[in-house]
Amino acid sequence: MAAYGAFGAYAVAAAFVSGGRDQVWAIWAACGYAVALAMLWCWRSRRGRMAAVGVSVALAVLAPLLWLSVAYPLEDGMVVIDRSAGLLLHHGLPYLAADQVTSWLSYNPYLPVMTLFGLPNAVGLGGLAGNSGVWIAIGTVIPLAAAFWIEMRPRGYDALLATAVAVASPVVALNLAVITTDPPVLALILLALALAARPAASPEAGRTSWITAITCSGAALGAACDLKSTAWLAVPVLAAMVAARDGARAAGRFVAAVAVTAVVLIAALAPAALTSLRGANALVQNSVLFPLGLTHDKTPAESLLPGHLLTALGPAGHVASVGLLFAAGLGIAISLVVRPPRDVPAAAWRLAIGLTLMFLLGPQVRFGYFIYPLGLIGWLALTGASRGPRRAPRAADGSSTAAPAAGPAGPAARPAARSRR
Repeated sequence: MAAYGAFGAYAVAAAFVSGGRDQVWAIWAACGYAVALAMLWCWRSRRGRMAAVGVSVALAVLAPLLWLSVAYPLEDGMVVIDRSAGLLLHHGLPYLAADQVTSWLSYNPYLPVMTLFGLPNAVGLGGLAGNSGVWIAIGTVIPLAAAFWIEMRPRGYDALLATAVAVASPVVALNLAVITTDPPVLALILLALALAARPAASPEAGRTSWITAITCSGAALGAACDLKSTAWLAVPVLAAMVAARDGARAAGRFVAAVAVTAVVLIAALAPAALTSLRGANALVQNSVLFPLGLTHDKTPAESLLPGHLLTALGPAGHVASVGLLFAAGLGIAISLVVRPPRDVPAAAWRLAIGLTLMFLLGPQVRFGYFIYPLGLIGWLALTGASRGPRRAPRAADGSSTAAPAAGPAGPAARPAARSRR
Protein backbone atom coordinates (compact mmCIF):
# COMPACT_ATOMS: atom_id res chain seq x y z
CA MET A 1 0.00 0.00 0.00
CA ALA A 2 2.88 2.36 0.73
CA ALA A 3 4.36 1.63 -2.70
CA TYR A 4 1.06 2.26 -4.46
CA GLY A 5 0.57 5.44 -2.47
CA ALA A 6 3.94 6.66 -3.77
CA PHE A 7 3.07 5.56 -7.31
CA GLY A 8 -0.20 7.47 -7.14
CA ALA A 9 1.42 10.63 -5.79
CA TYR A 10 3.94 10.60 -8.63
CA ALA A 11 1.24 10.07 -11.26
CA VAL A 12 -0.92 12.91 -9.89
CA ALA A 13 2.06 15.28 -9.85
CA ALA A 14 3.03 14.24 -13.39
CA ALA A 15 -0.54 14.87 -14.58
CA PHE A 16 -0.19 18.53 -13.55
CA VAL A 17 3.40 19.31 -14.56
CA SER A 18 3.86 17.27 -17.74
CA GLY A 19 2.25 17.42 -21.16
CA GLY A 20 1.66 15.36 -24.27
CA ARG A 21 2.07 11.60 -24.02
CA ASP A 22 3.44 11.77 -20.49
CA GLN A 23 0.34 13.60 -19.29
CA VAL A 24 -1.98 11.08 -20.94
CA TRP A 25 -0.11 8.28 -19.19
CA ALA A 26 -0.21 10.12 -15.86
CA ILE A 27 -4.00 10.55 -15.97
CA TRP A 28 -4.59 6.87 -16.75
CA ALA A 29 -2.02 5.74 -14.20
CA ALA A 30 -3.35 7.95 -11.40
CA CYS A 31 -6.76 6.33 -11.84
CA GLY A 32 -5.20 2.87 -11.90
CA TYR A 33 -3.13 3.42 -8.77
CA ALA A 34 -6.11 4.92 -6.92
CA VAL A 35 -8.34 1.94 -7.74
CA ALA A 36 -5.57 -0.51 -6.81
CA LEU A 37 -4.98 1.28 -3.52
CA ALA A 38 -8.68 1.11 -2.65
CA MET A 39 -8.76 -2.60 -3.50
CA LEU A 40 -5.70 -3.27 -1.35
CA TRP A 41 -7.38 -1.46 1.54
CA CYS A 42 -10.59 -3.47 1.23
CA TRP A 43 -9.23 -6.92 0.37
CA ARG A 44 -6.12 -8.16 2.16
CA SER A 45 -6.19 -11.71 0.75
CA ARG A 46 -3.77 -13.09 -1.83
CA ARG A 47 -6.46 -12.92 -4.51
CA GLY A 48 -7.27 -9.36 -3.52
CA ARG A 49 -3.63 -8.30 -3.84
CA MET A 50 -3.28 -9.95 -7.23
CA ALA A 51 -6.53 -8.43 -8.48
CA ALA A 52 -5.46 -4.95 -7.34
CA VAL A 53 -2.09 -5.24 -9.04
CA GLY A 54 -3.77 -6.58 -12.19
CA VAL A 55 -6.02 -3.51 -12.31
CA SER A 56 -2.98 -1.24 -11.98
CA VAL A 57 -1.25 -3.02 -14.89
CA ALA A 58 -4.38 -2.66 -17.02
CA LEU A 59 -4.86 1.06 -16.32
CA ALA A 60 -1.23 2.19 -15.97
CA VAL A 61 0.22 0.22 -18.90
CA LEU A 62 -2.22 -1.47 -21.27
CA ALA A 63 -4.85 1.27 -21.55
CA PRO A 64 -2.47 4.22 -22.14
CA LEU A 65 -0.28 2.12 -24.47
CA LEU A 66 -3.27 1.27 -26.66
CA TRP A 67 -4.67 4.80 -26.43
CA LEU A 68 -1.39 6.44 -27.42
CA SER A 69 -0.77 3.90 -30.19
CA VAL A 70 -4.11 4.75 -31.82
CA ALA A 71 -4.56 8.46 -31.06
CA TYR A 72 -0.98 9.73 -31.49
CA PRO A 73 1.53 9.49 -34.34
CA LEU A 74 4.53 7.20 -33.95
CA GLU A 75 7.33 8.30 -31.66
CA ASP A 76 10.58 9.24 -33.40
CA GLY A 77 12.27 6.18 -31.92
CA MET A 78 9.62 3.88 -33.37
CA VAL A 79 9.97 5.53 -36.80
CA VAL A 80 13.71 4.81 -36.63
CA ILE A 81 13.15 1.18 -35.61
CA ASP A 82 10.59 0.56 -38.37
CA ARG A 83 12.92 2.13 -40.96
CA SER A 84 15.88 0.10 -39.70
CA ALA A 85 13.87 -3.12 -40.10
CA GLY A 86 13.11 -2.23 -43.72
CA LEU A 87 16.77 -1.43 -44.37
CA LEU A 88 17.80 -4.77 -42.86
CA LEU A 89 15.45 -6.74 -45.08
CA HIS A 90 16.58 -4.96 -48.25
CA HIS A 91 20.26 -4.18 -47.61
CA GLY A 92 21.41 -6.41 -44.74
CA LEU A 93 22.19 -3.38 -42.56
CA PRO A 94 19.77 -1.43 -40.31
CA TYR A 95 21.78 1.81 -40.70
CA LEU A 96 22.13 4.55 -43.28
CA ALA A 97 25.66 5.31 -44.43
CA ALA A 98 27.21 8.72 -43.68
CA ASP A 99 26.49 10.05 -47.19
CA GLN A 100 22.80 9.15 -46.81
CA VAL A 101 22.24 11.07 -43.57
CA THR A 102 20.11 14.19 -44.02
CA SER A 103 19.12 15.04 -40.42
CA TRP A 104 19.39 13.77 -36.86
CA LEU A 105 16.40 11.52 -37.52
CA SER A 106 18.42 9.68 -40.17
CA TYR A 107 20.59 8.15 -37.46
CA ASN A 108 19.76 4.88 -35.75
CA PRO A 109 21.39 5.02 -32.29
CA TYR A 110 20.26 1.50 -31.42
CA LEU A 111 22.14 -1.74 -31.89
CA PRO A 112 20.99 -4.51 -34.26
CA VAL A 113 18.74 -6.52 -31.90
CA MET A 114 16.44 -3.50 -31.54
CA THR A 115 15.57 -4.01 -35.20
CA LEU A 116 13.63 -7.15 -34.29
CA PHE A 117 10.82 -5.04 -32.82
CA GLY A 118 10.26 -3.40 -36.22
CA LEU A 119 10.27 -6.57 -38.32
CA PRO A 120 6.50 -7.29 -37.95
CA ASN A 121 5.77 -3.88 -39.50
CA ALA A 122 8.46 -4.36 -42.17
CA VAL A 123 6.94 -7.64 -43.33
CA GLY A 124 3.51 -6.04 -43.74
CA LEU A 125 1.60 -6.59 -40.48
CA GLY A 126 -0.75 -3.72 -39.72
CA GLY A 127 -2.48 -2.32 -36.64
CA LEU A 128 -1.30 -3.37 -33.20
CA ALA A 129 0.31 -6.53 -34.62
CA GLY A 130 2.73 -4.34 -36.54
CA ASN A 131 3.22 -1.80 -33.77
CA SER A 132 6.83 -1.92 -32.56
CA GLY A 133 5.77 -0.47 -29.19
CA VAL A 134 3.55 -3.48 -28.51
CA TRP A 135 6.44 -5.83 -29.32
CA ILE A 136 8.76 -3.83 -27.08
CA ALA A 137 6.26 -4.31 -24.23
CA ILE A 138 6.16 -8.07 -24.89
CA GLY A 139 9.95 -8.17 -25.15
CA THR A 140 10.12 -6.50 -21.75
CA VAL A 141 7.58 -8.52 -19.78
CA ILE A 142 8.89 -11.96 -20.80
CA PRO A 143 12.54 -11.56 -19.65
CA LEU A 144 11.40 -9.52 -16.62
CA ALA A 145 9.07 -12.32 -15.52
CA ALA A 146 11.87 -14.84 -16.09
CA ALA A 147 14.24 -12.77 -13.93
CA PHE A 148 11.78 -12.67 -11.03
CA TRP A 149 10.92 -16.36 -11.35
CA ILE A 150 14.59 -17.40 -11.34
CA GLU A 151 15.43 -15.19 -8.38
CA MET A 152 12.35 -16.06 -6.29
CA ARG A 153 11.72 -19.72 -7.15
CA PRO A 154 9.99 -21.78 -5.89
CA ARG A 155 7.72 -18.92 -4.70
CA GLY A 156 5.68 -18.76 -7.92
CA TYR A 157 2.95 -16.50 -6.54
CA ASP A 158 5.48 -14.01 -5.16
CA ALA A 159 7.37 -13.97 -8.45
CA LEU A 160 4.17 -13.28 -10.42
CA LEU A 161 3.12 -10.56 -7.99
CA ALA A 162 6.57 -8.92 -8.07
CA THR A 163 6.57 -8.96 -11.89
CA ALA A 164 3.16 -7.30 -12.01
CA VAL A 165 4.18 -4.63 -9.46
CA ALA A 166 7.37 -3.92 -11.41
CA VAL A 167 5.48 -3.56 -14.70
CA ALA A 168 2.84 -1.33 -13.06
CA SER A 169 5.40 0.93 -11.34
CA PRO A 170 6.01 4.35 -12.91
CA VAL A 171 9.61 3.36 -13.64
CA VAL A 172 8.51 0.74 -16.19
CA ALA A 173 4.87 1.63 -16.91
CA LEU A 174 5.61 5.15 -18.15
CA ASN A 175 8.33 3.94 -20.50
CA LEU A 176 6.15 1.14 -21.87
CA ALA A 177 3.11 3.36 -22.35
CA VAL A 178 4.88 6.22 -24.12
CA ILE A 179 7.04 3.64 -25.96
CA THR A 180 10.71 4.13 -25.21
CA THR A 181 13.43 1.61 -26.01
CA ASP A 182 14.91 1.19 -22.52
CA PRO A 183 12.56 -1.34 -20.80
CA PRO A 184 13.69 -4.46 -22.72
CA VAL A 185 17.34 -3.56 -22.09
CA LEU A 186 16.68 -3.25 -18.35
CA ALA A 187 14.74 -6.53 -18.36
CA LEU A 188 17.63 -8.43 -19.97
CA ILE A 189 20.15 -6.92 -17.52
CA LEU A 190 17.96 -8.09 -14.63
CA LEU A 191 17.70 -11.54 -16.22
CA ALA A 192 21.51 -11.68 -16.44
CA LEU A 193 21.77 -10.74 -12.76
CA ALA A 194 19.21 -13.37 -11.74
CA LEU A 195 21.02 -16.08 -13.69
CA ALA A 196 24.35 -15.06 -12.16
CA ALA A 197 23.03 -15.35 -8.59
CA ARG A 198 24.54 -18.63 -7.44
CA PRO A 199 22.48 -20.55 -4.82
CA ALA A 200 23.94 -20.96 -1.35
CA ALA A 201 24.99 -24.57 -1.94
CA SER A 202 28.31 -26.39 -2.00
CA PRO A 203 30.33 -25.95 -5.24
CA GLU A 204 30.16 -29.69 -5.92
CA ALA A 205 26.35 -29.72 -5.97
CA GLY A 206 25.15 -28.98 -9.47
CA ARG A 207 28.45 -27.69 -10.90
CA THR A 208 27.20 -28.30 -14.44
CA SER A 209 24.03 -26.30 -13.84
CA TRP A 210 26.08 -23.50 -12.29
CA ILE A 211 28.34 -23.29 -15.37
CA THR A 212 25.24 -23.29 -17.57
CA ALA A 213 23.71 -20.47 -15.51
CA ILE A 214 26.88 -18.36 -15.85
CA THR A 215 26.90 -18.95 -19.61
CA CYS A 216 23.20 -18.11 -19.93
CA SER A 217 23.78 -14.96 -17.85
CA GLY A 218 26.46 -13.88 -20.31
CA ALA A 219 24.18 -14.65 -23.25
CA ALA A 220 21.35 -12.56 -21.77
CA LEU A 221 23.71 -9.65 -21.18
CA GLY A 222 25.13 -10.03 -24.70
CA ALA A 223 21.61 -9.65 -26.09
CA ALA A 224 21.09 -6.54 -23.93
CA CYS A 225 24.36 -5.08 -25.21
CA ASP A 226 23.15 -5.65 -28.78
CA LEU A 227 19.96 -3.73 -28.01
CA LYS A 228 21.45 -0.51 -26.70
CA SER A 229 24.91 0.67 -25.66
CA THR A 230 23.70 1.59 -22.15
CA ALA A 231 24.05 -2.10 -21.22
CA TRP A 232 27.80 -2.18 -21.90
CA LEU A 233 28.72 -1.01 -18.41
CA ALA A 234 27.12 -4.13 -16.96
CA VAL A 235 29.74 -6.35 -18.63
CA PRO A 236 32.80 -5.32 -16.56
CA VAL A 237 30.72 -5.07 -13.37
CA LEU A 238 29.31 -8.59 -13.66
CA ALA A 239 32.60 -9.99 -14.93
CA ALA A 240 34.39 -8.56 -11.87
CA MET A 241 31.75 -10.07 -9.59
CA VAL A 242 32.04 -13.53 -11.18
CA ALA A 243 35.86 -13.36 -11.01
CA ALA A 244 35.84 -12.35 -7.32
CA ARG A 245 33.25 -14.98 -6.38
CA ASP A 246 33.99 -17.92 -8.68
CA GLY A 247 37.46 -17.35 -10.13
CA ALA A 248 39.04 -16.15 -13.35
CA ARG A 249 37.97 -19.20 -15.37
CA ALA A 250 34.29 -18.59 -14.62
CA ALA A 251 34.70 -14.91 -15.49
CA GLY A 252 36.30 -15.95 -18.77
CA ARG A 253 33.29 -18.13 -19.58
CA PHE A 254 30.97 -15.26 -18.76
CA VAL A 255 32.82 -12.73 -20.96
CA ALA A 256 33.11 -15.28 -23.78
CA ALA A 257 29.34 -15.86 -23.66
CA VAL A 258 28.72 -12.10 -23.87
CA ALA A 259 31.12 -11.68 -26.80
CA VAL A 260 29.91 -14.71 -28.77
CA THR A 261 26.26 -13.73 -28.32
CA ALA A 262 26.94 -10.15 -29.41
CA VAL A 263 28.90 -11.19 -32.51
CA VAL A 264 26.37 -13.84 -33.54
CA LEU A 265 23.47 -11.41 -33.20
CA ILE A 266 25.31 -8.72 -35.19
CA ALA A 267 26.10 -11.29 -37.89
CA ALA A 268 22.43 -12.28 -38.04
CA LEU A 269 20.85 -8.81 -37.83
CA ALA A 270 23.51 -6.58 -39.44
CA PRO A 271 25.63 -8.87 -41.63
CA ALA A 272 26.86 -6.01 -43.82
CA ALA A 273 28.56 -4.47 -40.77
CA LEU A 274 30.90 -7.47 -40.64
CA THR A 275 31.45 -7.90 -44.37
CA SER A 276 32.12 -4.35 -45.59
CA LEU A 277 34.00 -1.30 -44.36
CA ARG A 278 31.06 0.94 -45.33
CA GLY A 279 28.74 -1.11 -43.15
CA ALA A 280 31.16 -1.08 -40.21
CA ASN A 281 31.53 2.72 -40.50
CA ALA A 282 27.75 3.11 -40.55
CA LEU A 283 27.45 0.99 -37.37
CA VAL A 284 30.05 3.13 -35.55
CA GLN A 285 28.60 6.42 -36.78
CA ASN A 286 25.06 5.55 -35.74
CA SER A 287 25.47 3.60 -32.50
CA VAL A 288 28.65 5.12 -31.03
CA LEU A 289 29.41 8.60 -32.34
CA PHE A 290 25.83 9.89 -32.57
CA PRO A 291 24.90 9.02 -28.94
CA LEU A 292 28.11 10.76 -27.80
CA GLY A 293 27.20 13.90 -29.77
CA LEU A 294 30.25 13.56 -32.03
CA THR A 295 28.37 13.73 -35.35
CA HIS A 296 27.36 16.80 -37.38
CA ASP A 297 23.66 16.32 -36.64
CA LYS A 298 22.76 15.99 -32.97
CA THR A 299 19.66 14.81 -31.18
CA PRO A 300 17.23 17.56 -30.05
CA ALA A 301 16.48 15.64 -26.84
CA GLU A 302 17.38 17.80 -23.85
CA SER A 303 17.51 17.33 -20.10
CA LEU A 304 18.78 19.76 -17.49
CA LEU A 305 21.59 17.46 -16.38
CA PRO A 306 25.22 18.49 -15.76
CA GLY A 307 26.55 16.86 -18.93
CA HIS A 308 24.01 18.60 -21.15
CA LEU A 309 24.52 21.94 -19.43
CA LEU A 310 28.26 21.67 -20.06
CA THR A 311 27.65 20.79 -23.70
CA ALA A 312 25.46 23.88 -24.10
CA LEU A 313 28.48 26.07 -23.29
CA GLY A 314 30.12 25.19 -26.62
CA PRO A 315 32.88 22.90 -27.91
CA ALA A 316 34.96 23.27 -24.75
CA GLY A 317 31.98 22.29 -22.61
CA HIS A 318 31.32 19.27 -24.81
CA VAL A 319 34.93 18.15 -24.43
CA ALA A 320 34.64 18.64 -20.67
CA SER A 321 31.45 16.54 -20.58
CA VAL A 322 33.01 13.67 -22.53
CA GLY A 323 36.18 13.93 -20.40
CA LEU A 324 34.19 13.72 -17.17
CA LEU A 325 32.26 10.78 -18.58
CA PHE A 326 35.47 8.88 -19.29
CA ALA A 327 36.87 9.88 -15.89
CA ALA A 328 33.79 8.44 -14.20
CA GLY A 329 34.21 5.25 -16.23
CA LEU A 330 37.85 5.03 -15.18
CA GLY A 331 36.85 5.50 -11.55
CA ILE A 332 34.34 2.66 -11.78
CA ALA A 333 36.97 0.45 -13.44
CA ILE A 334 39.46 1.14 -10.65
CA SER A 335 36.82 0.35 -8.02
CA LEU A 336 36.15 -2.98 -9.72
CA VAL A 337 39.83 -3.88 -9.45
CA VAL A 338 40.43 -2.56 -5.94
CA ARG A 339 37.17 -3.71 -4.37
CA PRO A 340 35.14 -5.90 -6.75
CA PRO A 341 31.53 -6.81 -5.86
CA ARG A 342 31.29 -10.36 -4.52
CA ASP A 343 27.59 -11.06 -4.95
CA VAL A 344 24.71 -10.01 -7.16
CA PRO A 345 23.25 -7.31 -4.84
CA ALA A 346 26.68 -5.64 -4.61
CA ALA A 347 27.05 -5.84 -8.39
CA ALA A 348 23.58 -4.34 -8.89
CA TRP A 349 24.40 -1.43 -6.59
CA ARG A 350 27.76 -0.84 -8.31
CA LEU A 351 26.06 -0.88 -11.70
CA ALA A 352 23.34 1.51 -10.51
CA ILE A 353 25.97 3.97 -9.27
CA GLY A 354 27.99 3.70 -12.47
CA LEU A 355 24.97 4.26 -14.70
CA THR A 356 23.85 7.22 -12.60
CA LEU A 357 27.25 8.87 -13.07
CA MET A 358 27.14 8.10 -16.80
CA PHE A 359 23.73 9.71 -17.20
CA LEU A 360 24.60 12.75 -15.10
CA LEU A 361 27.78 13.49 -17.06
CA GLY A 362 26.93 12.30 -20.58
CA PRO A 363 26.50 14.99 -23.26
CA GLN A 364 23.30 13.62 -24.86
CA VAL A 365 21.23 12.07 -22.06
CA ARG A 366 17.58 12.39 -21.07
CA PHE A 367 15.88 11.88 -17.71
CA GLY A 368 14.25 8.68 -18.97
CA TYR A 369 17.61 6.88 -18.79
CA PHE A 370 17.32 6.80 -15.01
CA ILE A 371 14.99 3.83 -15.52
CA TYR A 372 18.15 1.73 -15.24
CA PRO A 373 19.41 2.63 -11.74
CA LEU A 374 15.85 2.92 -10.42
CA GLY A 375 14.94 -0.42 -11.98
CA LEU A 376 17.99 -2.13 -10.47
CA ILE A 377 17.19 -0.82 -7.00
CA GLY A 378 13.51 -1.72 -7.38
CA TRP A 379 14.42 -5.27 -8.44
CA LEU A 380 16.56 -5.71 -5.33
CA ALA A 381 13.71 -4.44 -3.16
CA LEU A 382 11.05 -6.64 -4.74
CA THR A 383 13.10 -9.84 -4.71
CA GLY A 384 14.69 -9.27 -1.32
CA ALA A 385 18.06 -10.01 -2.95
CA SER A 386 19.73 -7.34 -0.82
CA ARG A 387 19.13 -9.49 2.27
CA GLY A 388 21.77 -12.01 1.27
CA PRO A 389 22.56 -14.86 -1.12
CA ARG A 390 19.76 -16.90 -2.57
CA ARG A 391 19.02 -20.05 -0.59
CA ALA A 392 19.13 -23.42 -2.27
CA PRO A 393 15.72 -24.86 -3.29
CA ARG A 394 14.03 -27.10 -0.74
CA ALA A 395 12.82 -30.60 -1.26
CA ALA A 396 9.22 -31.64 -0.79
CA ASP A 397 9.84 -32.56 2.86
CA GLY A 398 11.20 -29.07 3.56
CA SER A 399 14.87 -30.07 3.72
CA SER A 400 17.51 -28.25 1.71
CA THR A 401 18.66 -29.86 -1.54
CA ALA A 402 22.17 -28.56 -1.02
CA ALA A 403 24.87 -31.14 -0.38
CA PRO A 404 25.88 -31.31 3.28
CA ALA A 405 29.17 -29.70 4.16
CA ALA A 406 32.04 -32.04 4.88
CA GLY A 407 33.06 -32.26 8.49
CA PRO A 408 32.30 -33.99 11.76
CA ALA A 409 28.71 -34.83 12.50
CA GLY A 410 29.09 -35.42 16.20
CA PRO A 411 27.69 -33.44 19.08
CA ALA A 412 30.51 -30.89 18.91
CA ALA A 413 29.38 -29.85 15.40
CA ARG A 414 25.67 -29.38 16.20
CA PRO A 415 25.83 -26.15 18.26
CA ALA A 416 27.70 -24.43 15.45
CA ALA A 417 25.04 -25.51 12.94
CA ARG A 418 22.29 -24.14 15.20
CA SER A 419 24.11 -20.82 15.61
CA ARG A 420 24.39 -20.43 11.83
CA ARG A 421 20.65 -20.81 11.48
